Amino acid sequence: MTTREEASGILRRVGGSDDAAIDIGEAALALAALDRPGIAIERYREHLAQIAREAGELAGEGAAARLTALNEVIAGRYGYAGDRETYDELQNANLMRVIDRRRGLPVALGIVWLAAARTLGWPMAGLNFPGHFLLRIDGGGERLMFDPFAGGRTADVTELRRLLKATAGDGAELRPEHWSPASRREVLLRLQNNIKLRLLKAGDVGRGLATVETMLLFAPGEARLWYEAAMLNRKLGNLRAAIVAVEHWQDLAEGAARHEAAALLQDLRARLN
Repeated sequence: MTTREEASGILRRVGGSDDAAIDIGEAALALAALDRPGIAIERYREHLAQIAREAGELAGEGAAARLTALNEVIAGRYGYAGDRETYDELQNANLMRVIDRRRGLPVALGIVWLAAARTLGWPMAGLNFPGHFLLRIDGGGERLMFDPFAGGRTADVTELRRLLKATAGDGAELRPEHWSPASRREVLLRLQNNIKLRLLKAGDVGRGLATVETMLLFAPGEARLWYEAAMLNRKLGNLRAAIVAVEHWQDLAEGAARHEAAALLQDLRARLN
């Protein structure tokens, strides 16, 4: 059985690793285990490994053939699909529950594709597309963007424009940064951000803070997370913890943010006294 300490240890190791070394499937399972202590990770690891084996047996050369193989296994044989009925449930961002149910959010489903591609050595990346997580696969001179929420369906410019306008409004237009690759750490942050936002929207500040603290385990260099930790701790009256978070934020911040951190630090210390 996986303890919270073991899961936290995996995430701390991720926090000290270069992005290329991150096993995104393992990291996402550790995040899931923090919310499901006592549940063994091993069978979920094996399931992700089995997906990679089966896709590798089917695949030909090139991005299209590889994507077809992944889709056949993930969406076809195992029935993974986007959860359109209960989209906002927290279990849709927990990889263990996603594997159990074969349903999830776009980014959680995307991690299933990313984990398989990493095992097989196939170039694949999440994209910084706003509002809806997409993936890109490369190979054999081909490059395809696709939607894990839609079973791995490829997304051309027309589909990208439709998705963008559906989330950002009719006035939104595609820009090159919308299909720039996201790092593995950024994908994990996007996964947890879904949980954090839902908790804070529901008014659960304590669990929202706990989610931010989890994110800091694998992304300790993210200044904005230390800022969020400070604000949430202050809201809960945890002034000493807020001070520590602001100190970290100040160390990482640049420009005007450093002055803002210094002023906040002064305010918090005055309140503590």
